[in-house]
Amino acid sequence: MRPTVHDIAASAGVSLATVDRVLNRRPGVRAATRAKVEAAIDRLGYVRDVAAANLAKGRVYPLVFILPDSNNSFMHGLHAEVREAIARAAAERTDIRVIEIPAFDPAALVVALDAARAERPAGVALVAIDADEVRDAVARLAEKGVPVVTLVSDLPGSRRDHYAGVDNIAAGRTAASLLGRFLGGRAGPVAVLAGSMLVRDHRERLEGFAAVLQAEFPDITILPVLEGRDEPQRAETLVAATLAAHADLLGLYSLGAGNRGLIAALKAQGGERSLTVIAHELTVHTRAALQDGIIDAVLNQDAGHEVRSAIRILKAKADGLAVVEAQERIRIDIFLRDNLP
Repeated sequence: MRPTVHDIAASAGVSLATVDRVLNRRPGVRAATRAKVEAAIDRLGYVRDVAAANLAKGRVYPLVFILPDSNNSFMHGLHAEVREAIARAAAERTDIRVIEIPAFDPAALVVALDAARAERPAGVALVAIDADEVRDAVARLAEKGVPVVTLVSDLPGSRRDHYAGVDNIAAGRTAASLLGRFLGGRAGPVAVLAGSMLVRDHRERLEGFAAVLQAEFPDITILPVLEGRDEPQRAETLVAATLAAHADLLGLYSLGAGNRGLIAALKAQGGERSLTVIAHELTVHTRAALQDGIIDAVLNQDAGHEVRSAIRILKAKADGLAVVEAQERIRIDIFLRDNLP
């Protein structure tokens, strides 16, 4: 049987209240008595169940989510998943506050991270922007003992504790494999629509995409990247201009979230030609485009899983507990119109 606090009290010859004070590092215990209790803990091999202790105390975990205020369907879905987590707050013993910032704005993200640090929450989750000033702000949180989880887009080389998102290089490689096979050996250019090269997930997807095309489909070339900043109107304008300028265009990879604009531009060209199109995130818009044959395949990440994962990890880190890596792995789902959920 696992030793209990009663066993510690009996072994050390002290009261349960004294054991509780020592375990929780509270004052009011003489040094000699504290040493006796700690010796009994070591002797018995007692391991404290922090999660159970916090549950018994009714501990609430204040968490901060920093999300971009972006006009795209995926981010709307991510916000909705956080709102659902807020609705579960009583059952999960969380108190979640959301800070919204402009998309792709490192300075605004730094301000939000520093504001969160001043609150000393149990943890912070953020959609990261790959910038040194953001790494510095994350380091300041770490110095205060505040766990940090990156969502959707990672921040390698920083002091963040965990990343809740898909392997974006693998996602880009998967997109290239699908595109190359769909094109069946044809040669020519393809276009890439990104949000911004400031975010690492977009850069990594492009890296994986380009690597597979170069190695396995060398007759397919990539045009200069279109940066639509995940804004539908901007994305539509950029895609429409590319379609007009490149009559030999074979396909298009939308690696960000500007898919409403992409779909609008493709619809506007009518039935003049057929492109192979790979996009990210299954939304109401990409689902309809899959069903209509405008998009050929969608790579999806489960925003709900990412939010739930971030919460579990932040709570575990706050308690000094290990993370169950297998539970927190975010899958890349591939949807065609034939297997839509």
